[in-house]
Amino acid sequence: MDNKKLSRIFIPKAGFYLWVILFLVVIITILNPLVAVPGYVLFIFLVIYNYKSNHIRTREITKYIETLTFNIDCASKETLLNFPMPLVLAELDGTTVWYNSSFKGIFDDDNFLQRTVSNLISEIRPQLTEGDSINISKDVTINNRYYSVLGNLVKVDDSNDKESVIVMLYFVDNTELINEKQKFEDNKNTVSVIVIDNYDDLMQSLEDSKRPQIMAEIEKKIVNWMGYTGGILKKFERDKYLCIYAFKYLKDLEEKKFEILETVKEINLGNKIPVTLSIGMGINAPTIQENLQNAYAGIDIALGRGGDHVVIKDGDNFRFFGGRNRELEKRTRVKARVIAYALRGLIDQAPSVLIMGHENADIDSLGAALGIYRIVKSRDKRVNIVLNHSNANIDSILSKLAKEPEYTNVFVGTNEALDLITKKTLLIVVDTHRPGFTEAPELLKMTDQVVVIDHHRRGADYIQDAVLSYQETYASSTCELVTELLQYLEEKIRLTSIETEALYAGIVVDTKNFIFKTGVRTFEAASYLRRQGVDTVSVKQLFQNDLKTYITISNIVKEAEVVYDNIAISICPTNIKNAQLIAAQAADQLLSLSGLIAAFVLSYHEGQVIISGRSLGEINVQMILEKLGGGGHLTVAGAQIENVTIQEAKESLKTAIFEYIDSLNKE
Repeated sequence: MDNKKLSRIFIPKAGFYLWVILFLVVIITILNPLVAVPGYVLFIFLVIYNYKSNHIRTREITKYIETLTFNIDCASKETLLNFPMPLVLAELDGTTVWYNSSFKGIFDDDNFLQRTVSNLISEIRPQLTEGDSINISKDVTINNRYYSVLGNLVKVDDSNDKESVIVMLYFVDNTELINEKQKFEDNKNTVSVIVIDNYDDLMQSLEDSKRPQIMAEIEKKIVNWMGYTGGILKKFERDKYLCIYAFKYLKDLEEKKFEILETVKEINLGNKIPVTLSIGMGINAPTIQENLQNAYAGIDIALGRGGDHVVIKDGDNFRFFGGRNRELEKRTRVKARVIAYALRGLIDQAPSVLIMGHENADIDSLGAALGIYRIVKSRDKRVNIVLNHSNANIDSILSKLAKEPEYTNVFVGTNEALDLITKKTLLIVVDTHRPGFTEAPELLKMTDQVVVIDHHRRGADYIQDAVLSYQETYASSTCELVTELLQYLEEKIRLTSIETEALYAGIVVDTKNFIFKTGVRTFEAASYLRRQGVDTVSVKQLFQNDLKTYITISNIVKEAEVVYDNIAISICPTNIKNAQLIAAQAADQLLSLSGLIAAFVLSYHEGQVIISGRSLGEINVQMILEKLGGGGHLTVAGAQIENVTIQEAKESLKTAIFEYIDSLNKE
C-alpha cells in the first residue's frame, strides 16, 4: 500500500468528520434531547462553513485555471508568432493554413512559398499515417540557403478522418553549418607525388649542356600548373616532386584532364625521348601522412601502367587519368639484372617453389612458367607448376610436355598445391598481378613469400606485400621478361627445346609476330632463345589453323559491326570449339583490314561473356575494357562479364566505347 492510500485512511476528508459528528449528536439526542441541541447548532454551523469554504476554494481554483489557460494560450500564440524558427501549418493537400513571420521571410514571393509547401507535402504524403504524430526530416534549399525540414502531424479534432489532420513543419537553417563544413572539405590537404618517367633514359638522350635546361623547363611547367592553387611544391629527389594543396582545386584539375601530362610532352630541347610524368594523389585520408602513403600507392600503379598517368587514391578507390600513349621502352637492363640476383636469393632460401599463372592460361603464361621452372631446377629446388586444366591455347605445348619424363608430376591442381604450400614456400606468379585472375587465388594467403613477374599495366586490384615485384609494362610479354632473367643468372642454364619453344611462342603471340610492342630488348630476348636452339618452324606450327577454323574466323570478320567509322565489334558463334581462342584470332584479323583502328570480338565460355580487344595504338582498349572489369595493354586487352547475355555484353561494350570516345573529344 502506497503513501497516498495510507494518508486517505489515517487523514480522512472533512465530510467524514461531519458524518462522525452527526452520528454522535444522534446518539446524544437519544440519551438526552436537551443536551443535543447545542450539538445540532454546531453541526449546522460546520456544514455551512464547509460548504462556503469548498465553494470559495473551487471558485479560486477555477479562476486560477482560467487565468493560467489564458496566459498559456497567449504565451503560445506569442511564441508561435515570434518563434525564431520558420514554422508553417498546412493541410494534407498542400494548402497553407498559417505561417509565422520567420517563415515568410525566407521567401521572395507568396507563389514560391505556396509551391514549396505543396511540394514538401506531396513528397512526404506517402509516409503519412493515422497515428497521432510522425517524424518528418528532409533537406531543402531555398534562395541559396540550406534548411532541414522537421515536422509532425497535428489533429484539429477528435475525428480519425485523415482530412482532420494538418502538418506542422519546422525549418532549421543549416546554412552556416553547411558552409563551414564545405569550407573544411575544400581546405583539406591533397598530397601529390610527381615523378618524371624514364628520367635516366631522358638525360642520356641529351647533351650535357641541355640537361639543366630541360629540368628547368619541366619545373617551370609544373610550377605554372600548380601555381594558382597556392600550394607547396618541393623537389625532394632528382626526378620527384612533392606537392600539397587544397582539395577544392582538385575538381578543376580533373575537369581539365590534368593538362600537365600533355603540356610537358611539348618540351623539345633535342631530347629523343618525350617528357612524360606520372602523378599519384592521396585524398580524404585523416592525416597528411596517410595521404602521402596513398599518393605513393598511386605512383606505384601509375608507373605499373607504363607512366604518363595520374592515379588518385581515395580510400580503397582509384581514379585514372591519362595513359593515352604507348609505353616507352626502357633500354637499360640494370633492373633486370638486380631482379635476377634477388630472385635467385629467394629461391635459394625457400624449401620449395610453386609457380602460378592466370586462369585460362595462354602461351605467354605457360611459357613464362616453364622459364621460371628451369631457373628453379638449376638451383636444385623442388618445384611445381599450378595448372587446373588445359585449353586450346596451350594444348599443343602440354601434349609435348606430356612426352617428357622430366615433367611427370610437375603440374598440380589447386588441391594438390594447397597440400604442398607452407608459409615459407616461394610462390612465383607470372603474367598477372591481380589476385582474382590467378589460377588459385587461395594460395596467395597461404605463404608470406610471393614474387610477381608481369608485363600488364597495373590495375587498382593487385597483389600487395609481394617480396619481389618485376612489373615492366614496356615489355612485349612476360616471356620476354623471364628470358632476360635467364640471361643474368650466373649459371649457364641450358633450356630444353620445349622450353625455348614456349618462351619464343609467348613473345610471338603477344607481339603478333613482332609487330606490336616490339622493342630492342624484344629482339634481344628472341636472339637469346635462338642461340638456345629454338626451332622457329616448330613454333609456327603451333599456331596453324585448320580450314574449318579459318572459315569460322572469316565469318566472324564478315559479320562485324563498325561503330564510330573505325571500330569493329563482332560476335563469335556459341556452338564452336575453342571460341575464346578463335575470338582473339578474329580480333587480330579485323585489325588487318584498312580503315579499322580497333576491334572487339565477344565469345561465350562457361557462363561468361569474354571480350577480346585489339587496337593499333590510337585507341586504348585497356581503358575501354577496364570499365567492364577487364584489363591488359593499350593495344591488347580482355574482359570477362558474368550473368549477362552476349547481346547485353555487346551493349555494355558500346557504352564503354562511347564514354571513352566522349572523354577524348572533351580533351
